[in-house]
Amino acid sequence: MISAEDYINSLKDGRVVYYRGRKVTDVVDHHVLKVPVDHASSIYKLQSDSDYKEITCYNDNNLGVTSSFFKIPRNTEDLMRRHELIYETTRLGRGQFNIIQAIGTDAIFALMYVSRKVDEKYHTNYYENVINFYNNAAKNDLGLAVAQTDVKGDRSLRPSEQKDPDMYLHITKRDKNGIYVSGAKAHTTQSIAANELIVLPTRSMNSSDKDYAVSFAIPANAKGITMFARPMKEVETVENDTLSVIGRKNMEVETVTVFDNVFIPNNRIFLNGEYDFAGLLAMMFPTFHRFTALSYRAALADFLIGTGKLLAEYNGVSDKSNIKRNLSVLIEYKENLRANAIAAAYKCNYDNISGIAIPNIIYTNVGKLFANQNYTDAIKNIVDIAGGMVATMPSYEDFENPDEKDILLKYLTGRDRNETINRIKLFQTLREFISSLGSLYLAGMIHAEGSIEASILELTRSYDYSNSIALGEYSAGIRDKL
Repeated sequence: MISAEDYINSLKDGRVVYYRGRKVTDVVDHHVLKVPVDHASSIYKLQSDSDYKEITCYNDNNLGVTSSFFKIPRNTEDLMRRHELIYETTRLGRGQFNIIQAIGTDAIFALMYVSRKVDEKYHTNYYENVINFYNNAAKNDLGLAVAQTDVKGDRSLRPSEQKDPDMYLHITKRDKNGIYVSGAKAHTTQSIAANELIVLPTRSMNSSDKDYAVSFAIPANAKGITMFARPMKEVETVENDTLSVIGRKNMEVETVTVFDNVFIPNNRIFLNGEYDFAGLLAMMFPTFHRFTALSYRAALADFLIGTGKLLAEYNGVSDKSNIKRNLSVLIEYKENLRANAIAAAYKCNYDNISGIAIPNIIYTNVGKLFANQNYTDAIKNIVDIAGGMVATMPSYEDFENPDEKDILLKYLTGRDRNETINRIKLFQTLREFISSLGSLYLAGMIHAEGSIEASILELTRSYDYSNSIALGEYSAGIRDKL
């Protein structure tokens, strides 16, 4: 395992990143991008903190002590430990998910499962490649990002039907040493802070899409990879804000990641034209990652519950029935996610070939669908608790000015003058969350880890209707017994 300092230094590797129209010479020292780098490094800090080692570290007989994120789930207990790991590290990140090893290991577990099936049918050696990559990543405590979502171009057309073939990442050339790929992936979270990128197909493929059925891992600084980071307005607007913490310390960044004739050596390839397995891999990764989503979103909901409860108390209205209803909605949101994660772990499916425990697809997607569809309702209720001051609170600079400070503290007092500054901090934090972070989270909570439609499709496709149909027939007298 490595230190936070070693991890940060590992990113000084010449990777090509652009931010707001300018090439970034060093993501570690960049005035904005250093925030997601520092956020990612907090995982490494926790690993060296005696209070959190039990959560973030585990001892593997073959690998020694390594990050708990690399613990391969073999049973319910392992999945429950992973749920708690993601839940607790998100809470320690002030309610903000830390994806730097979680998403990559979600992809690795899916690849372990799928690669064995590909090898069995085509006599390839992809599982060996996956295991070798996993061992290297675990031993070296690497930061990982996943590039799955293609930019897609005309979405009414299949990958091979696009006017521009680069709308889906694809193989442009094969030789005895490996493959060359071109195209672009969107929404690659924390790619600028990752040591390695894991690339997965975004959808099912047919024979005409063969060159688009590709999966591999590649260093983030590989020749031909360029990352275009989204503007981090939530960081830029609170960079010097002493009353707001999240935007200065615990934010992540996404990129459009372009691959321009990037060479992938044979030992790093996990899928190379086996189009009939692209859909399975595109489905198995979200299964693991949606389980992760239930875990971190429950912790985010915990942040909303705590903020709402404190503001209700500082406002002197915690005993009011409408406030209790607001809080009950937030509690319901959190505990539904936790319950589905626990159910998905306890009703997991065990694959005998790969030895992987797979979160129950139904409970995982039911929970994820609930998270997508009810997020805006959760925000409505936290705003209703807070009141209008969450939007109209004076700026932090006003509280820094001695001519204004005492006046504002007098008139912004709630239940108790001694609580005023804490009340103000809560308002500032919540305003940051619903304004500068608002559009990011609104899009993320609806589309991250798969859209609402994706969860509906997977739920209806994977659900076993047989018992329900039997009951329907029995109730209607079509059959005599169940």
